[in-house]
Amino acid sequence: MSEQTRVVLVGATGLVGRAVMAEAVGRPDIHLVAVARREVPLPKGARMEMLLSDAGHWPDAIAAGRPDTVVIALGTTIKAVGGDKQAFRAVDHDLVLECAAAAKAVGARQLIVVSSVGAQFSSKNFYLSVKGEVEDKLAKLHFDRLDLIRPGLLRGKREGAARPAERIGMILSPLVDLLMVGSLRKYRSAKASDVARVILRLAGTKQRGRVVHQHDEMQRILRRG
Repeated sequence: MSEQTRVVLVGATGLVGRAVMAEAVGRPDIHLVAVARREVPLPKGARMEMLLSDAGHWPDAIAAGRPDTVVIALGTTIKAVGGDKQAFRAVDHDLVLECAAAAKAVGARQLIVVSSVGAQFSSKNFYLSVKGEVEDKLAKLHFDRLDLIRPGLLRGKREGAARPAERIGMILSPLVDLLMVGSLRKYRSAKASDVARVILRLAGTKQRGRVVHQHDEMQRILRRG
């Protein structure tokens, strides 16, 4: 049996976080500890820990998980916070960096963060600019291994009713994906379950460095089985 990797997941209630918990079922090489503000139903057959606290105490929860790898799957949208850019930054910038710093402080050697395709600090798009800024700051924490996941539109069943535009986007995305060729391939949509499988296959990677995973790289990881 391969060595077990202790993985602390921050953002367990979101689309990707819930997919990570589901994909971890039956993985004896992964010991998963989820950190969240509230309880979330565990997948059938899950053998994992769930630590509940308000976000202000997440650094303590991360430390309690004794992680080898920390996965940060946090994120909101400008629309979800009523257009309040500061509220958006509080989650996608401040909270992400706080959790990353906590991971570094307790000796986690690997950090895996779900970012976004097009993330770039110099972008004129506020959302993508913040994502890029965070990526740059994460690199300065000098983890042995930093994996940045940059999916396009995420497909999967979210909690609550899907927003109309989001629902339409998920319906049309398989067709639109076919039109995205060449340099546009990185913008293809991704199933949350596939992103979760990529995350768990990366967990425990021994190679050092900062690696960005966009559509084609994620597909290569999935094909490796």
